[in-house]
Amino acid sequence: MPRPRRSAPTIMHRAGELRKEPTPAERKLWAYLRGDTLGVNFRRQHAIGKYIPDFVCIEKKLIVELDGSQHLHQEEYDEERTKYLNSLGYKVIRYWNKDVMKNIEGVILAIVQAIEDEDKKD
Repeated sequence: MPRPRRSAPTIMHRAGELRKEPTPAERKLWAYLRGDTLGVNFRRQHAIGKYIPDFVCIEKKLIVELDGSQHLHQEEYDEERTKYLNSLGYKVIRYWNKDVMKNIEGVILAIVQAIEDEDKKD
């Protein structure tokens, strides 16, 4: 019996397209998250249901979202999305693109802290 899909094929295709064209902030953060550099594995543009979070650590159920200025006008959508992902057990943390570009060390420290917080739950 085939395994059920986690997302519709159109969403999975869109995730692949997004991986091919990262924003400058996504590219910069991915350089720090890729591989096992923080002791856990992150995936980039990983489809979950009808949403495609920027970065996901499946093991820790942690999602890192990067927000640009367009997010100022879509608060309701972001809230709905976060509620859905929370309902699946994911913790969603958000950072502004400008924070990644100007204070990557602070963003990385906050992500490490979120990973450690998830470790305390286990």
